[in-house]
Amino acid sequence: MGILQVLKTQLLCHLIICYVFLVSGFIINLLQLCTLPLWPINKQLARKINCRLGYSISSQLVALLEWWSGTECTLYTDPESYPLYGKENAIVVLNHNFEIDFMTGWTFCERFGVLGSSKVLAKKELSYVPVIGWMWYFLEIVFCKRKWEEDRKTVVQSLRNLQDYPENFWFLLHCEGTRFTEKKHKISMEVAEKKGLPKLKYHLLPRTKGFCVTAQNLRGKVTAVYDSTLNFRNNEMPTLLGVLNGKKYHADLYVRRIPLETIPEDESECAAWLHKLYQEKDEFQEHYRQTGRFPGPITSPPRRPWALLNWLFWVCLLVYPLCMLLLQMLLSGSTFTVFCTCVFCLAVSVGIRWMIGQTEIEKSSNYGNKEIACLSTRPSAAAKRQSQTGLFPLIG
Repeated sequence: MGILQVLKTQLLCHLIICYVFLVSGFIINLLQLCTLPLWPINKQLARKINCRLGYSISSQLVALLEWWSGTECTLYTDPESYPLYGKENAIVVLNHNFEIDFMTGWTFCERFGVLGSSKVLAKKELSYVPVIGWMWYFLEIVFCKRKWEEDRKTVVQSLRNLQDYPENFWFLLHCEGTRFTEKKHKISMEVAEKKGLPKLKYHLLPRTKGFCVTAQNLRGKVTAVYDSTLNFRNNEMPTLLGVLNGKKYHADLYVRRIPLETIPEDESECAAWLHKLYQEKDEFQEHYRQTGRFPGPITSPPRRPWALLNWLFWVCLLVYPLCMLLLQMLLSGSTFTVFCTCVFCLAVSVGIRWMIGQTEIEKSSNYGNKEIACLSTRPSAAAKRQSQTGLFPLIG
């Protein structure tokens, strides 16, 4: 292990990375707040400014994966579809098996120039979270409460507001609604058996309502669905802590471009289409497990330097004053000041470890367990509950 790799595993480096991300995030959130008066005057200009400001936050996580960790990303796709990526609006359907799959998705968004404008369907609670949640609010991310009667109007309206969006965007969906675990998979397949649906080996049953609503309300603006299936080489299960420690992974992503016009508009037919899509995704994963690769030709979209340059800009801007402040405190000669500084750094480190721990698969949301279990044990009540919750493919 080289000196640089040892350095990447040190807590001090982790503290600096998190400090830069949080402080720069608050600064950008404040700048986004300053764009509010511009919205009634020139909404499209305000949107473009917020795309660049949002990029300045999300690209730091991409830089962490690409440049700090050195993770490689390989794309399997049709050569005829490749030139269209980043040049059209699309709905991206992703599998939800890994702790860092959102970072990998953002990495591919960055390589095709749509990271700043990319959208997700997210839990309403996330809109109150500083930095990422507030950034998403200004980027017009679609938020929902998982209660259909309350969400119907707001979700549909939010999607329709994107019809005049001035930037090309990808709308990222995790249709399984929650991250894959063996427990959730077992319950999900029990539901599949009760409903007469084909069983899946590597995925949970997709939640069709959110996809159908999204596809229906983005027709005319979105031209294609990108069916995306992610895996990592050598059967690795990457973690955010591993990325922070500088561990290198290799992501393989298989993408099929499906014209939106070929997807049924009728809700029941669209739902059946999505179930069939996940059966095919399962076959792609099986092919990968057996051969170590996805079908089709390989390409490696080149890294763009902007994420790294943005990250270095914030590091240079924020680390120097921090070092000067800490130096002054340590040289003050006050035992109390030094003690408080050490306690503060310790508290921050514990907080960082806790936040990283929340991304672990074992600590993922129990949402899938509770809702799928309800469908399995009380099928007569499932329809009633499904009208209230469990409808959307969500981030988080």
